[in-house]
Amino acid sequence: MAHVNTATRGRRRSNAALGLLAWIAGIGFCLPAGWMLLTSFHAEADAATNPPSLAAALTLDSYREFFGEGGGPQPWPPLINSATASVVSTLLVLVLALPAAYALSIRPVRKWTDVMFFFLSTKMLPVVAGLLPIYLFAKNTGLLDNIWLLVLLYTSMNLPIAVWMMQSFLADVPVSIIEAAQVDGARLPTVLARVVAPVAGPGIAATALICFIFSWNELLFARVLSGVVAQTAPVFLSGVVTSQGLFLAQLCAASVVVSLPVLVAGYAAQDKLVQGLSLGAVK
Repeated sequence: MAHVNTATRGRRRSNAALGLLAWIAGIGFCLPAGWMLLTSFHAEADAATNPPSLAAALTLDSYREFFGEGGGPQPWPPLINSATASVVSTLLVLVLALPAAYALSIRPVRKWTDVMFFFLSTKMLPVVAGLLPIYLFAKNTGLLDNIWLLVLLYTSMNLPIAVWMMQSFLADVPVSIIEAAQVDGARLPTVLARVVAPVAGPGIAATALICFIFSWNELLFARVLSGVVAQTAPVFLSGVVTSQGLFLAQLCAASVVVSLPVLVAGYAAQDKLVQGLSLGAVK
């Protein structure tokens, strides 16, 4: 009995230590974001002090400046462009990835593992290696500074990882319910929309959120291929940094605003994200 009590106390101490370590790691991850949020409410002079002043007066001047009240450029067109490119490309990725993942998981083709490796290998190419050919293509076709070119690029960039993720999610869908739907006369579009999608909903939501985040945060292609009309939020954010004057508080305010859509989407889909990423973890 004493040995059992000692082992129980040891496990409790170990769990408490792991819990404390997890809290410390979580706080450490949140500290930079909290510091950025606090700095965004400081005046530029207070934000530029070294060391920074935690007790400085709070103000909304940086947010007013970001939203163009001081006569600067308006952030709404870039934000709308980012939302358009991210949402439309994510929807296209889901429409294309769902039947592909269905074919590779529930109705596997020959050498499907080679197909999956090919999808994954496309992500190994450095993005900058494809920048010049894409730029020349966009220039010759008149698609420079066009938001729909970014939609097409984001769709092609996110499609391989989406197929890879959804293949593992759809592999857990019971084949029996699909066969039952087919016996009742359901065709493939109906099976995908009414049988497979609801069962694999958490995995599809996790895939959609990751594709949305990748599209929203993409900077390189957006900076090279867009100008004024198709400028996205990350490109607009990079323009806040100047070689003269103080810009730290305004940069933090702009970063908070640009990060909000991703944070809101992640918070709204956190349950689906956890369920989706944990599908197939225990078999």
